[in-house]
Amino acid sequence: MINIEQIHYNTQRKIIHIDMDAFYASIEQRDNPEFRGKPVAVGYGEKRGVVAAASYEARKYGVHSAMPSVTALRKCPHIIFVMPRFDVYRSVSNQIIQIFLEYTDKVEPLSLDEAFLDVTVNHRGLRSATLIAKEIKQKIFTRTRLTASAGVSYNKFLAKIASDYKKPDGLFVIEPEKAESFVEKLPADRFFGVGKVTAARMAELGIRTGYDLKQWSGIDLVREFGKAGITYYHFARGEDDREVESERVRKSLGAEETFSEDLSEIVDMLGALDQIAGEVCRRAEKRKFLAKTLTLKIKYADFTIITRSRTVSYYIKTYRELFELGKELLLQVDELGDKKIRLMGLTLKNADADPVHLPADGFQLSLDFKE
Repeated sequence: MINIEQIHYNTQRKIIHIDMDAFYASIEQRDNPEFRGKPVAVGYGEKRGVVAAASYEARKYGVHSAMPSVTALRKCPHIIFVMPRFDVYRSVSNQIIQIFLEYTDKVEPLSLDEAFLDVTVNHRGLRSATLIAKEIKQKIFTRTRLTASAGVSYNKFLAKIASDYKKPDGLFVIEPEKAESFVEKLPADRFFGVGKVTAARMAELGIRTGYDLKQWSGIDLVREFGKAGITYYHFARGEDDREVESERVRKSLGAEETFSEDLSEIVDMLGALDQIAGEVCRRAEKRKFLAKTLTLKIKYADFTIITRSRTVSYYIKTYRELFELGKELLLQVDELGDKKIRLMGLTLKNADADPVHLPADGFQLSLDFKE
């Protein structure tokens, strides 16, 4: 058995985490001068809407992503809602990725607005990761007129913590010799993988900082938090052996829709399913993605959520296959028609196999879907 308290980690790596500042909202402010300096929320501003992103001016009022639009309006009555333009956000994200690739092929995007880079060995032959981070920040601003924050350290955990330390437009470095003392002062809820429930449990146990966490043995943390306890043990010591994965395998792909009015009629539900299945097909075709499992997600008007899944022996290749499987799952729902539906979603994934990435002509669509 491996003693987790005797594992030694590499502190010679040079990892950068780049996180764009209020990415979606900043693009809207860049492209619309009348929005600059004003509170902006990207999202649908009506009662069913949710904030996808908020400018720093909006955040001063307590507005943040995933907040219901009605709550955002209550906190900031003069907030400006802008419908998202994901095609533009993706285009800008691709510009930024190209900048990263000028320095290293080891780039791991986490989303459109953040990524890890391993610059231990880099195309420019530069020894200083801090200098590389400065150059990248400057190039991002020059080419996109947007600001980014950068964190530099010897592993992913610390680099991500560092990038958030001096936002916006920040650059923070956590050096190996200072890592443990830095982590000791870090609030427990800032640790990767510690959500609200885990943070509350840690508080009950007297764990409020990295120092408190460090006092626990690996065995006791595993006993209390399961496998995650191993991660918490090493994070408390500034240790993280995860590699920057430049080839991340997509394990699922889906789409969902929150309806402007709750659905109560079967015909309306099937119509919504048709639209969602079409969107999933469009995304799957674009990414050349196939899977054998389809999951249906339903959120009722009372916010309770159910899911239904089915795994087949073949790869789901056509819109018709996807829609028919989705319809079977929908008709299996016991309370169908008795409770109104607020949200519906479909997700392709694999329960027991890796997803397949097809050649260019591998996904057959029965319908034409517009971008």
